[in-house]
Amino acid sequence: MEKGDYDTIMGKKLERKKIETDVLIIGGGTAGCYAALTISRKSNLRVWIAEKANIKRSGCLAAGVNAINAYITKGRKPEDYVDYATKDAAGIVRHDLLLTAAEHFNETTADMERLGLVILKDENGDYVARGNRNIKINGENFKPILAKAVAEAKNVTIQNQVNITDLLVDENRVYGAVGFSVKENVCYEIHARAVLVATGGAAGLYKPNNPGFSRHKMWYPPFNTGAGYAMGIKSGAEMTSFEMRFIALRCKDTIAPTGTIAQGVSAKQVNARGFVYEDKYGLTTSERVYGTVRENQLGNGPCYLKTTSIKKEQDEELLKAYLNMAPSQTLKWIESGKNPSEQDVEIEGTEPYIVGGHTASGYWVNTKRETTIHMLYAAGDVAGGCPQKYVTGALAEGELAADDIVEKLTRDADTEIEKTIAAKLQNDVETIFASYEKILNTNGETKNLYAMEELEEAMQKVMDEYAGGISTNYQFNEKQLALAEEKIEKLTVLANEVTAENMHELLFAYELKERLIVCKSLIAHLKARKETRWHSFNENLDYPDTDENYYKYVNSKLENGEIKIIFRDIVKGAEYEHQN
Repeated sequence: MEKGDYDTIMGKKLERKKIETDVLIIGGGTAGCYAALTISRKSNLRVWIAEKANIKRSGCLAAGVNAINAYITKGRKPEDYVDYATKDAAGIVRHDLLLTAAEHFNETTADMERLGLVILKDENGDYVARGNRNIKINGENFKPILAKAVAEAKNVTIQNQVNITDLLVDENRVYGAVGFSVKENVCYEIHARAVLVATGGAAGLYKPNNPGFSRHKMWYPPFNTGAGYAMGIKSGAEMTSFEMRFIALRCKDTIAPTGTIAQGVSAKQVNARGFVYEDKYGLTTSERVYGTVRENQLGNGPCYLKTTSIKKEQDEELLKAYLNMAPSQTLKWIESGKNPSEQDVEIEGTEPYIVGGHTASGYWVNTKRETTIHMLYAAGDVAGGCPQKYVTGALAEGELAADDIVEKLTRDADTEIEKTIAAKLQNDVETIFASYEKILNTNGETKNLYAMEELEEAMQKVMDEYAGGISTNYQFNEKQLALAEEKIEKLTVLANEVTAENMHELLFAYELKERLIVCKSLIAHLKARKETRWHSFNENLDYPDTDENYYKYVNSKLENGEIKIIFRDIVKGAEYEHQN
């Protein structure tokens, strides 16, 4: 939308709407949509989905995907996937979460095929595998297929272009949430018996590979700001493993996925001298990034995926595969006049992200995906403890959370939600609505001294230089983290003074605030793990080795405005329940 498409509303009061539902789902991505579909199929509960964009193309599946990256292929079992993910994360995982997700990978895949997803099959009618854990699909329309099924589901209301900012929590139980329309001059008070957060992870915390007008060209959706994390942190929910950042190894400039090349045509990582370095550093996700960084530091760059050894017929396979998810890479090959078999693909690491679908960062949940706040659930990238879950893991967690919500809400008495909202929460609602209007109602007297974009760039510069971004080869030390903490705190104060002319700008104001909250938690986690367990992901120069004293989860909780670190032992049991 152009700025002119939005009315300026300075000096006006926002229209207030009150919504009552059984289940509120915040975020209409993969996990949120599948949770809604599951609840609709298994109950008569009312579901209200709040999505700040449009569920047809929102979330990580917006542009499509060319493979199911988490699937139990023939001859494998769910426990094998648990072993793989555990090794890749150096043991800092929740085995109960991994196993329950893996047990649902194939079931959810079959369901998506019934809904219309095209999965490639061989001459025997079997799915075409890509490696040990992947199958090939034509997934450009994956999200529209899922969104269509949700739109047709009974008792489900989809509210697009609504941004949720705060949860309504009293005595460690959630009762709903508060937000505003991105386009209309309306704010929402939503009462619900259960709430599922499915807002995805956090991008844009660090200075990106391609700053300026190309800053959107990144690995993770630039619209995922960590909103779900932020609202949980503010409400006192326990978080886990933020220090296990995710840095993707991508094709240079286009930031297109490398897995399709590495797995699809078995291309090796080589340096500029032609040396295959991946065996030297290791093959875990973080080691592949770390090896690339080190080879460049040693003067052996640029680094590549060696595609000049592939067969000519594989060229078309790669060109088509990238059209399903990252067409810019296909265009780059075409514009260069050389196919993959005629030139190696240069690779680089991205800026760090916080994302629970690839690493273990996110809400601390029980096996049913309930957070430490009663009746508040988390699924998909926003849920921690279950790395390498990808699309099918998001589907699985949406289903697992939905099943528990259905079981609890149909078992418990259906009391009027209005009576459960305490007077304290009504005061909270009024305070939040007043904060919206304060940012909007400048009436020309209060000037915005700091533009939101300038503050965002300042935040990214701080994180890049002091908290292990690209410019420092992802490395940091305790002194740098202390400076990062100090500077982020100052930016947070400045962010409280931003103003907006319309609802769209109000969205940007809250996205900035959300990112700063996540940055604060991330820095606390990086400081707490005094070791280097995952090269690049947490490259602590003061503690360059692995320390088995930190073979545990680094968790956190906001108490009295400060991040309190909690160390928890590794969960070994088949099912975990919170003790609070």
